[in-house]
Amino acid sequence: MGTLKAMDGVLLVLVVLVVVALGVVAYAAMRASDRRNTAALEDAKADARRVIERLGGQVISLTGTDEASKQALADASERYTAAGSQIEQATTVKQAQLAKESALEGLYYVRAARVAMGMDPGPEPEPLAGQRQAGAVTEDRRIEFEGRQIEASPTPSERTPNYFPGGRVAGRPVPAGWYSEPWWKPALVAGAWGMGSLLLFDALFSGMHGTGYEQGFAQGYDQGFDQGLEQGDFADAGGWDGGGDFGGGDMGDFGGFDFGGF
Repeated sequence: MGTLKAMDGVLLVLVVLVVVALGVVAYAAMRASDRRNTAALEDAKADARRVIERLGGQVISLTGTDEASKQALADASERYTAAGSQIEQATTVKQAQLAKESALEGLYYVRAARVAMGMDPGPEPEPLAGQRQAGAVTEDRRIEFEGRQIEASPTPSERTPNYFPGGRVAGRPVPAGWYSEPWWKPALVAGAWGMGSLLLFDALFSGMHGTGYEQGFAQGYDQGFDQGLEQGDFADAGGWDGGGDFGGGDMGDFGGFDFGGF
């Protein structure tokens, strides 16, 4: 009996030691994971701040000379403000990436402003999510829609002073280009398109080379939507709405919005 009790005691000690050892290993692994996550977040924040600082320098140094360049620089300034707010609130890598994306969007607006002023646009910023899928306006087009004229052009003019970098708005690809009015803003605010928007897209882009709508609206929408789902959406990063209010009055909420290239 004494021998059995001694063996039971030894087994109990061994079990306790194993449990303690497993706990130590789990704790060490958790700490290592935390350190990796912290390092990744700091790297992502540093990367975002680099782009934000670059955007800030451009916004401060440039002054618009016409309506198109002034509007583009105003949009760039709004992205700069938003990116600064986002990076301060970022607690995950994806949130830091969203702040960088906002700053990159701002750089595309700066580039557009430089083009509008006849300046060298400089190097193209990093590609944006949804850039290839959105395409770009390649020809001048004017349509009648709900009692008003809407124009699209690959170049800025007095008639088309509103630049859009391209991308998905409320799940629908909108080509990069210059427009007579920012007709996409209601969808940015509401997160959905009105019923009449189908006619607008079909009339404005159908058959236009380089927009993804060469074969009509249905093909362009399906293609952009499918590719958008494959790539994911920055605005859903970490369950955090990083788009925020850009302070432009009617600019609305830019969350859930992937810009394209210029």
